[in-house]
Amino acid sequence: MPTVIADDVNLEIPEWVTNIEAFRHWADMPDYPEEGNIWWLRGKVWADMSKEQYYWHLMIKGEIYRVLSNLVIDQDLGDIVTDGLLVSNIVAGISGNPDATFISHESFEEGTAVLIEGRSDGFTEVQGSPDMVLEVVSDSSETKDLVTLRQDYFVAGIREYWLVDGRKDVLSFDILRRNSKGFVLTRKQGDWVKSEVFGKSFRLVESKNRRGKPTYRLEMK
Repeated sequence: MPTVIADDVNLEIPEWVTNIEAFRHWADMPDYPEEGNIWWLRGKVWADMSKEQYYWHLMIKGEIYRVLSNLVIDQDLGDIVTDGLLVSNIVAGISGNPDATFISHESFEEGTAVLIEGRSDGFTEVQGSPDMVLEVVSDSSETKDLVTLRQDYFVAGIREYWLVDGRKDVLSFDILRRNSKGFVLTRKQGDWVKSEVFGKSFRLVESKNRRGKPTYRLEMK
């Protein structure tokens, strides 16, 4: 049975979506939902149709993408995209949309990540092993992000898993790196944490804007 987290949304999943190939085919069809965070995970559909929270999800995701996008463009490192790209790995049995995905030129050249053309909209999917993925934790995605994807992204061969949780009093920003058995937390130097993928150290700082609302800055050195 699928796992559906709904926000007054009626999600109709076709009966024939019973494996990852069928899910990928559904994701390329006109009736596939434009809203929601829908995945193929652990042999079934997982769908979160709730809205993304403004401050501790959308703003955090946008700031991280802003800084990394500028870095990737300035240093010509590869491609980085925010959510909307279908990321599939057949070995790990996952297919879905991370909050951000980075693929280096080397991964494209070596064939560890391959762009797949959609039915009518150009390239809409990447298969294989991106270099980095980002997930910003929400109440509805906690188990998926902290447990399921931590294991499955490792099986998928992804080099770094960036994990952010802004729901608590103390902002959590971690870069998980691979070892022989799974993802482990990269040790921090103060607030700074080093990314081997980008060759830089980062910290995510929360402050207040002039309205007294949360604002975030991803700093880099």
